[in-house]
Amino acid sequence: MAKTATLKLEGIKKTEQYLTNLFKARFSFVYISTWEEIRAIGLITKIANNTKAIKIKRDVLVWSVTEGLNKLINNGQEKINNAENPVEALSFIDSYNKPAILVLKDVHPLLGIQGRNADYEFIRKIRDVAGSLKNAECSKNVVILAPTLVLPNDLQKDITVVEFDLPTLDELKSLLDEMLDMNEGSGILIDLDEKGKELLCKTAQGLTLQEAENAFARAMVTKGQLTVKELDIILEEKCQVIKKTGILEFINTTVNIDDVGGLENMKKWLSKRNNSWLGTAQKDYNLPAPKGVLITGVAGCGKSMTAKAMSAMWQLPLLRLDVGKIFSGLVGSSEENMRKAIQTAEAVAPSILWIDEIEKGFGGSSGGEMDGGTTSRVFGTFLTWMNEKTKPVFVIATANNISRLPAEMLRKGRFDEIFFVDLPTVNERKIIFKLHLEKRLKNSKSKDFAIIDDLLNRLSQSTEGFGGSEIEQVVVSALFEAFSENRTLKEEDLFKVIKNTVPLSTTQSEQILAIREWANERAVAATAHDENYNYVPEETEETVKKKERAKKTTETIERTRGGRTIDF
Repeated sequence: MAKTATLKLEGIKKTEQYLTNLFKARFSFVYISTWEEIRAIGLITKIANNTKAIKIKRDVLVWSVTEGLNKLINNGQEKINNAENPVEALSFIDSYNKPAILVLKDVHPLLGIQGRNADYEFIRKIRDVAGSLKNAECSKNVVILAPTLVLPNDLQKDITVVEFDLPTLDELKSLLDEMLDMNEGSGILIDLDEKGKELLCKTAQGLTLQEAENAFARAMVTKGQLTVKELDIILEEKCQVIKKTGILEFINTTVNIDDVGGLENMKKWLSKRNNSWLGTAQKDYNLPAPKGVLITGVAGCGKSMTAKAMSAMWQLPLLRLDVGKIFSGLVGSSEENMRKAIQTAEAVAPSILWIDEIEKGFGGSSGGEMDGGTTSRVFGTFLTWMNEKTKPVFVIATANNISRLPAEMLRKGRFDEIFFVDLPTVNERKIIFKLHLEKRLKNSKSKDFAIIDDLLNRLSQSTEGFGGSEIEQVVVSALFEAFSENRTLKEEDLFKVIKNTVPLSTTQSEQILAIREWANERAVAATAHDENYNYVPEETEETVKKKERAKKTTETIERTRGGRTIDF
């Protein structure tokens, strides 16, 4: 059995200094939102005992509904009061005649959460004590410790909120080193060099120290060893933790960039930014980490697949944010959900944060106040973070209906680039057909089917207006024809399905024309210029007027498909 470690407190110097200053400045109430009670109380105790920083040593008192009021001593605690509720605990600290810090555990339900009303006696007591502690003869502070931030309007001027970040890479390394020392001679095989340790710790980023300790311990006991081969076990634990949030999902993708047919212009742009979050980009070129891209266009043409392929191309973890789950319907929880999602994504950095169909989550943020302004506040939190983020979290957002997104999201500086993905060109369709046929024709039933250039040319010519997902479905449906008759796939099967398919470009032609017109001025074509050159837009009343105006001013209007032509 793997031995666990005593959690060390390193790598959180910024938070430690901030808390120290708050305590010295006699801030009466501090709110720390964290799941890591042990780590947070350990930090508070460290500050309280550091007479060089805080001048006067302070007692640390801890109250919880199950254990009452206790004073921390050495490695234990002693009962000092039978306070049954936090109001009594606040009365005790108010009359306490020594410098002290009182920690209140899990009192957030009394502040109003999950539909329950706030306890106004408790709120009133906080306001009373906040004033008296400032004028007390000796320094005293109160810390509210809870996994969720709940701050009613009544207390916004009395309580200071402190961010308590997830463990840094250095903290995880300290934890792992201590666990390795404790398990030396236990029969567990340890085969890790410094590079291997760093790899394990990077994989564990985004976990709390307790979760990381559990992950390392499980990795040790599963096979009686700890090597880089146990990365998958730690990754499983990490996926489980991220899944528990109900907001972020860890996507373990096997798609690589070569599986995405066409879109060479966007691929080239992404390729040029690969590894740009590493130190050399900042050191040698003074480059910031890329912010992200917004990919819009026709449904079923590779937007989501590109997000998955980018994760493999850049070798970064991919986290999918479900915007719909952020809005849980409980007052105040939506903003907290967004903050927690951002905090987790940053803890895993460098990482990719994927927001699929972003317009469905933020499309109404510029509208009325039907939801009490919750959507606008959450949207504002997200935009502020995108503008000010310092950690390498690359945001990839996809949208089908770009017109629903507010203008603030589209302005330059939010995303590095806006790409438009149109229906695949004739050459792109040829590549897509080849990819899907080669992917599925790998068994004995398919050995007589030849994927030759002539066939691919005829298939691509026959599918003008088909999207990538529709081409995939052509191959799948044709294989069902062969399967039903227990025979090899034939060319006729493919052309029969093509003939019977009504593509999206027919059923939603007006919508496609509209988003192309939008993209011609505001987005960059994801398809390479050479691929798009032979395409012109369908004639509409507006394009006819533009051509007439161009003739009068001797301009030449060259339109490919949707999106501006930029060769990266």
